[in-house]
Amino acid sequence: MRIDKYLWCVRYFKTRNIATTACKKGHIKVNGAVVKPSREVFPLDKITVRKNQINYQLNVTDLPKNRVGAKLVDIYRLDTTPKSEFEAQELLKYAKDYYRKKGLGRPTKKDRRDIDGFHEENDTD
Repeated sequence: MRIDKYLWCVRYFKTRNIATTACKKGHIKVNGAVVKPSREVFPLDKITVRKNQINYQLNVTDLPKNRVGAKLVDIYRLDTTPKSEFEAQELLKYAKDYYRKKGLGRPTKKDRRDIDGFHEENDTD
């Protein structure tokens, strides 16, 4: 089964066209290598999908014949995405709430200092 069709069947993408586009942009890797949409997928392959700034990692357990319902997705894949990927996404949501709303003009010096202070507080290096 083609990789774009597989990702559509297991509901990682809403349409097959979106899955194909993600492959062409290099957001899909199979066994560590960037692949084209026509790449065949087999059971035991490891797939990495970059979507919404999260690197989903999944193992193919079986190949569906067609698109499956949400309750049946776990039969065909094993999700091994680490929790740290989702924690980073939560931090990004918090950062978006902190920044100025669109249309308020350029930030003042005080706004700029607050933004710099926010980055220094949340550095986890």
